[in-house]
Amino acid sequence: MKAEIRRMMGGCWLVAGLLGLSPGLAQAQSYPSRPLAMIIPNAPSGSTDLVGRTVGDKLAGELGQPVVIDNQPGAMGAIGLQSLVRAKPDGYTLGLGTIGTIAINPVVNPKLTWDPLADFAPISMIGSTPFALIANASLPVETVADLIELAKTKPGQLTYATGGVGGSQHVGMEMLLQMGGIEMLHVPYKGSGPALIDLIGGHVDVMIEPAVSAAAHVKEGTVKILALTGSETSPEFPDVPLVSDTLAGYDISAWFALFAPAGTDAESVKLLSEKTGRVLEMPDVVQILTRAGFHISSSTPEELGDFLKNEVDKWEKVVKAAGIKAE
Repeated sequence: MKAEIRRMMGGCWLVAGLLGLSPGLAQAQSYPSRPLAMIIPNAPSGSTDLVGRTVGDKLAGELGQPVVIDNQPGAMGAIGLQSLVRAKPDGYTLGLGTIGTIAINPVVNPKLTWDPLADFAPISMIGSTPFALIANASLPVETVADLIELAKTKPGQLTYATGGVGGSQHVGMEMLLQMGGIEMLHVPYKGSGPALIDLIGGHVDVMIEPAVSAAAHVKEGTVKILALTGSETSPEFPDVPLVSDTLAGYDISAWFALFAPAGTDAESVKLLSEKTGRVLEMPDVVQILTRAGFHISSSTPEELGDFLKNEVDKWEKVVKAAGIKAE
């Protein structure tokens, strides 16, 4: 029986050799041969879920296999990404990473058991959306320069709101304070919604909020927008300046990217990256994501890896200087 199995295996190797393929490449050419899972480390609602489901649905068509969405919220994304790290690196488990879950959370929370640069295989960037630096309507400032000047006359008296300690809003504001040489009092809330309500009510002075969700309030005049936080303007606010116009080098956007577990076969990663790039060029995908306020931008695995390293390095410095620790 064992001899028969050896003859059968030998025949498989021979066929692969006659075709000019290594056994590993022969296996890669059949990938994917079954459904894939995409872990979204957030609840089934909101922008992260929208991005994951939109891309996953079209990626299934490109790959010829279903892509099953698996929402695993909790611990600022750590639960979902821990599942991705533990998954078999066979190309059949993907995960959506964001600035908060994979770049900021690991440097805020040293208790995490995974390394963002060592435990994931970058596949492709998907896109980003800027934050808006907004102020309550009665605050006597119109620009970033005005805010810095006012804060310097009232050190530690102005307040900024966030959706919680250690999130992207928190570290983004701390970077602004550090670069502007100013002090403000941090007022954390349990979620961005309550923080925005208190900003509108005049109970706190400023905050950064995703531009797309701030747009309606700016148009209603219940808050005023001072600047956008990214490196590009936004369709919602084409004439609004950037924070970097005043503080050179300032840049924070809510970005989204696709990853696999470290050790995933390079050919599978390359295929997934190429297919994701095609998905992001589809007119209906472009329409959905741009309407949601995203700048679409695919990448190679290498480009995403370099980008992630720069992000982790940047936020590690900000977090360390501010003394931010996960609660």
